[in-house]
Amino acid sequence: MAKLILASASPRRREILALAGLPFEVRAGSGEEQAHGTDPEEIVKELSAGKAAEALEGAEDGDIVVGADTVVALFGTVFGKPKDEAEACSMLRSLQGRAHQVYTGVSVWKKGSGRICTFAEATKVHVLPMSDREIREYVKTGEPMDKAGAYGIQGRFAVYVRGIEGDYQNVVGLPLARLYGYLKEYREELQ
Repeated sequence: MAKLILASASPRRREILALAGLPFEVRAGSGEEQAHGTDPEEIVKELSAGKAAEALEGAEDGDIVVGADTVVALFGTVFGKPKDEAEACSMLRSLQGRAHQVYTGVSVWKKGSGRICTFAEATKVHVLPMSDREIREYVKTGEPMDKAGAYGIQGRFAVYVRGIEGDYQNVVGLPLARLYGYLKEYREELQ
């Protein structure tokens, strides 16, 4: 029986994929995330494919590997995970009071078949104005340190989100409905 393998260490992606009701295992890569280029859609597609390719190496024929990566984009600037609190504060100062895009790239590969699908999903997020004090207090919680754009929409930052246009799960880290559409054809193999 084929296994579904999530090539990500993100606890949020594990939670989202669990919603699909399919059994899966986690096989996070150890490689450093490096993308070439500046287009956010291409960046997340490249990074998700790299994660999937790394996990595919240890998979068996027939296994289905899902890699994913998320970035935030504002006026042509791409934000990944902040390297420290100062960078997290800087990112949030840029995002507060504005709308920005969250891009998640997903790569679905079936080992041994040559079947590869890579796509990107974009969701627009509208953030309320934030004071410097609110930004510093939020960063001090530690919540933004492992998240693209320095915030977690599903956490304390939710009070600053005026609204979204698109897939909420995409902002959390995995566009589940679109991914499930691709996984449906493999459903019998995975059960």
